[in-house]
Amino acid sequence: MAVDPIAGRSVRLAPAALYHYRYRRMTLVSREKRPQSVNGLAGLDSDGLVLLDLPGEWPADEVTAFAARRGIPVEDALLTPSKRVRTALARRAPGWERLVGQSSSRMSRRKKAVALGVGAAGLLAMAYIATTVGLFAWRGLSAMGRVLLDLVEVKWLAVFFSPLVIVLGPAYRALHARRSRRGTTLGPPGGPCLVLRRNERLRVWLGPRMVPEDLAMGPNPDCVGGLLLYRHERLSGLFIMSGDGQLMRHLPGPWPPEDAHRFAVRLGLSFEIRTLGREEYLGLTSKVSDAAP
Repeated sequence: MAVDPIAGRSVRLAPAALYHYRYRRMTLVSREKRPQSVNGLAGLDSDGLVLLDLPGEWPADEVTAFAARRGIPVEDALLTPSKRVRTALARRAPGWERLVGQSSSRMSRRKKAVALGVGAAGLLAMAYIATTVGLFAWRGLSAMGRVLLDLVEVKWLAVFFSPLVIVLGPAYRALHARRSRRGTTLGPPGGPCLVLRRNERLRVWLGPRMVPEDLAMGPNPDCVGGLLLYRHERLSGLFIMSGDGQLMRHLPGPWPPEDAHRFAVRLGLSFEIRTLGREEYLGLTSKVSDAAP
């Protein structure tokens, strides 16, 4: 049994093997690209599909001892190339779970109302200072606020000194929805999502603070040529196909079929929806060159 005491969740399973992994990904820190290592332990079924993903630090000797006591084999993927690790972790089994050991970040209605009130007060203060004293005074106040935030970890100060967040958040979501209707964006605002770039390239963006990947589109083997939306039992996901029909990227998770079709038509890509049997799912997910766990 795996337990997440912070989130108050537990999962019971009998894995056929354990997968001790590490892979690298590129993140944005202060607008600079920096590599980040992601470590974890996964429980696999008899076909090598991931039943449970447990990101975090797992000492190798403790993993080995734990598995030995229970007679479970361990696959050491700490030095395996990152693309192979990501591909393996994206091969989810029906009933797949992930325990991250973090509490929910969602605010209650009361806290959300207070946050909006404080943010609105900050917005009014910004408008008043800007019209009566000038923008230079507001910039000085904002700079002072950032200094305070560096010294004191108070969320409400962040809300007050960044009041435009209560306007920019809904505005960004509305813009993202408009782009989805136009077929230039596919996926939720927080990622992962696909975006049509102005230079006619396909951008794959996995989430906040993640470095996006831009892929060329066209009929060539190294370019994006189509999308394959699949369903397998309770699982779903998206394959990005090359111009010659090879699997380039695997993005597991829910992708709205109508939005995916509209996006593919807008970009001039082939599009297919397919229900996969067990053997076909195993074959396709193992052939892809990279994935987003």
